[in-house]
Amino acid sequence: MKAVCLLSGGMDSATLAYVAKDMGYDIIALHFTYGQRTEKKERACARTIARMLDARDFVEISLEHFKKIGASSLTDTAIAVEEYTGEEKGVPNTYVPFRNANLLAIATSLAEARRAEAIFIGVQTGDYPGYPDCRPEFIEAFQRVVDLGTAADPRITLMTPFIRMTKADILRVGLRLGVPYEETWSCYQNNDRACGICSSCHYRRAAFRELGVPDPIEYEG
Repeated sequence: MKAVCLLSGGMDSATLAYVAKDMGYDIIALHFTYGQRTEKKERACARTIARMLDARDFVEISLEHFKKIGASSLTDTAIAVEEYTGEEKGVPNTYVPFRNANLLAIATSLAEARRAEAIFIGVQTGDYPGYPDCRPEFIEAFQRVVDLGTAADPRITLMTPFIRMTKADILRVGLRLGVPYEETWSCYQNNDRACGICSSCHYRRAAFRELGVPDPIEYEG
C-alpha cells in the first residue's frame, strides 16, 4: 500500500506519518513551501522525519502564490502573528486563504500519478475551530471532488484520523509510536527557538504539560 503524506514538519503531520507507516503504508512524503515565516525550519524537520520513516520519496513543491495573495500573518510579515490569549474568536490571522484545498489538490494529483491508495492530512478541529478548511464537512466535500475528478484506480481515500482529536490526544498516539518530537517544529514565528506565545506553541506546550512529558524543543520564554 502507498500513501501520500502531507508532511509540514509539525508535530501533527509527523505523528500522522508515523500512524500511516504503522498501518502498513509505504510513505510518499509531500512537503510544501509557500513563503511561510518558518519555511527553512519546517523543510529541515520534514526531510528528517521522511528519512527516519524510510519514505520512498520526498516531494517538495513551492506555492509562492500564497505569498502574493497575502492576507495571512504566516506569509505577510507586515501582519503580526497573533499571540494566544484564550479569548480568540472567529478566523485567526494565521489562516492562509483556502490553503488546504490547494494542498489537497496537489496531493491528489501526486497520489493519482503514483497510484497511491490514500492521502494523509493532519487537519484537526479540536484546538483550531476557526479554520474553515479543517472542518469535517470540508474533508467530506473534498473527498467527493476526488471521487468525481480523478480516474484513480484504486480509489484515493482522504485519511484524517486526527480531525476530532486534541493536541494532547495526538501526542499520546505519537508517544506510543515513538515519534521524535525533537525533530518537529510548531512555532509560527521563529526558526531557531520557538516563540512560546503563538497559538501553535501554546497548544503544543499545553499538550506536553497535560501528559506530563517534557517538550524536547527550546522556547524563548
